[in-house]
Amino acid sequence: MLGNALLLALRELRRNVMRSFLTMLGIIIGVAAVIILVTLGGGATQQVTEQISSLGSNLMMIAPGKRMGPGQGAGSAPFKMADVEAVEREITSLRAVAPVSSSPVAAIFGNANWSTTVTGTTEAYFDVVNRRIEAGRIFTQSEARSGVAVCVIGDTIRGKLLGNQDPIGRKIRVGKVSCEVIGLLEAKGQSSMGQDQDDIILVPLRTFQRRVVGNDNVSLIQVSVKEGVATDKAKADIGRLMRVRRRLAPDEEDNFSVMDLKEIATMLTGTTQVLTGLLGAVAAVSLLVGGIGIMNIMLVSVTERTREIGTRLAIGALEREVLLQFLVESVVLASFGGLIGIILALGVSFGLAGVLQVPFVFNAPIVLVGFLFSGAIGVVFGYFPARKAARLDPIEALRHE
Repeated sequence: MLGNALLLALRELRRNVMRSFLTMLGIIIGVAAVIILVTLGGGATQQVTEQISSLGSNLMMIAPGKRMGPGQGAGSAPFKMADVEAVEREITSLRAVAPVSSSPVAAIFGNANWSTTVTGTTEAYFDVVNRRIEAGRIFTQSEARSGVAVCVIGDTIRGKLLGNQDPIGRKIRVGKVSCEVIGLLEAKGQSSMGQDQDDIILVPLRTFQRRVVGNDNVSLIQVSVKEGVATDKAKADIGRLMRVRRRLAPDEEDNFSVMDLKEIATMLTGTTQVLTGLLGAVAAVSLLVGGIGIMNIMLVSVTERTREIGTRLAIGALEREVLLQFLVESVVLASFGGLIGIILALGVSFGLAGVLQVPFVFNAPIVLVGFLFSGAIGVVFGYFPARKAARLDPIEALRHE
């Protein structure tokens, strides 16, 4: 009986191909949208994890304020170089310590100019964050201490200001400071959050403090933990030291934050997953719209085929057989829509992943859920028209014009 109902359903779909396709369109768009958003979200999450992992598993960040991000130091005193030296001296589990301060500036070379970010730090920065030099060299410890006007630039800065010229030895203006380019960073491209990691100028911290911002503040301390040392222990040691240096009473909350890569990765991947879930839920609304479309078309189909239904009932067809026939038609219609949506989604996702430069992550569970959900839509929204068809009075149905 089920096989016969399936054949009848396929015959009806073939007889009204254009109407069937337009009916499936809502399901196709809904399934495709959900799968595309979840697939791209999964790729973005994987990219975040990979980029953070590339920095190493032992990177930690110390920032003023109770949280990372914009406004992190609001209401909290910034760090000083003495804090950096204390961390380097007293926390023996650390391999390298790098103070970091940044400020937006205009970089100028000849007639070219570019708005970018200048970062003041020490030579330890390159080791801590695993940034390599493609050409030239990093600034030395003596250059960092004396505050000479030298800089290391990212590939974006080279392209915007110097084009294809060799940047080593050139002098560019960074804000009001003229500095000599001594190194070019190895290109890294965009981060998972859309930030250009090569749009950066690195100068010695003392140069930055004296000649760019005019203060001795340190906005962030980045540290790397020695191999074999648990980051939890290093984090606890740093926390105790910073509480002492910032003169916090035992009952006072920390006015600084210490985060390791695991926490940063969890925070960023959690954000991308929440956004993916929200966008997927919004896209799923179109599935409901598609279900309503199927119900409307099935009701029209019942009206058009009233005499056929009456004939079947009059010659002995059972109500459940008529119900099954129309229910199978609805499920087949929705399932075909789901299948087309899946094929469309995988093709579009693969293309967009290349354009957006995120990994293409095939998510089998969401594909299966999309297909099953489309079938469920067919059952839910096809039941009412099917029940209406099954409950027709044979005599009245045969009289229908």
